[in-house]
Formats: sequence, C-alpha cells, structure tokens
Amino acid sequence: MSLRIGNGFDVHKFSEDPDRVLVLGGVRFDGEPGLHGHSDADVITHAVGEALLGAAGLGDLGTHFPDTDERWRGANSLELLDEIVRMLLAENWSVVNVDCSVIAERPKLAARREQMQQILSAKVGAPVTIKGRRAEGIGGLGRSEGIACFASALIESALIESALIESAGTEQRGAQP
Repeated sequence: MSLRIGNGFDVHKFSEDPDRVLVLGGVRFDGEPGLHGHSDADVITHAVGEALLGAAGLGDLGTHFPDTDERWRGANSLELLDEIVRMLLAENWSVVNVDCSVIAERPKLAARREQMQQILSAKVGAPVTIKGRRAEGIGGLGRSEGIACFASALIESALIESALIESAGTEQRGAQP
C-alpha cells in the first residue's frame, strides 16, 4: 500500500468590509466579520486543499488558483476543493483522512463543528476532523486580527487499493468449497 502525508496551512486577517461574509469549512458564520482574501477566504477549506495537494505532490493553491487571476475572485472555496479532489483522482490518489487545527479567538467553532466536518468529508470522500484552538492573546491571532488553520492529510494510491481488491476477489473465486 502506498501512503503519503501532506501538510497545509492558511491564514487570513479579518476584513474591514462590513459586507464580507465569514465562511469556514463551507459554513457561513452570520454576524461575524469576514476574512480578507481573493476568494471567499475560507481558511479551513484552503488548508485542507493545501494538505491534499502537498500529499499528492501537486503544488499548492497559488499554483492552481492564483490570486492574480480574476477568474478566482470571490470563488467558493468548496468548488476549488472539488477541483483539487478531481486532480488527486486523476493521479490515482484517494483521501484516507484530513485533520485540521483552527487557531481563532472568534468565532467559537464547537456549535458548527459537526456541520463543517460533514461538508468537508463529503467533498473529499473521507473523514475530515476539525479542532478549535485559541492563541491565548499571543500575537495577531490572539488579538482577534484573523484566523489560521493547519491541516494534515493522508492519501493512498487508488491503483494499489484497486489491485488488492481485485486480487482478493480472484482468490475467493478460485477457492474450493
């Protein structure tokens, strides 16, 4: 079995635009200030995408979705994640799991954690877990100036998995009663 691990990171400061919506893990947090960014600035989804691209050796978000390309202005990060999953599948990789640590003083994530995990798990086709952490007043994150997320992804070769399943099926068909 061929396994690979990737790490992802993303950070965005809060926007001063009162119309900017906060999106984390594909979930809108109404009443909270949005994050500044070229796309929807969903730091969790971006970190997941970075981890998956890294695990597969496919570069990073900036390579595939540069902020210099107007095509990606205001883009829904879940759609970017869909494209990343397609890239992995085209290279015969499947996702085993992704684990995320979000560093934020606000908003509190616990009430929406399950919803974010369900959305992201459905997108990548494997479990995605999210943990919230506080910066305890240290630095810009501790002063509630933005949100950061670290993600680790484990992927496996879909070719090897398919070959093992096929091999097991052949052995079972050839077994004597």
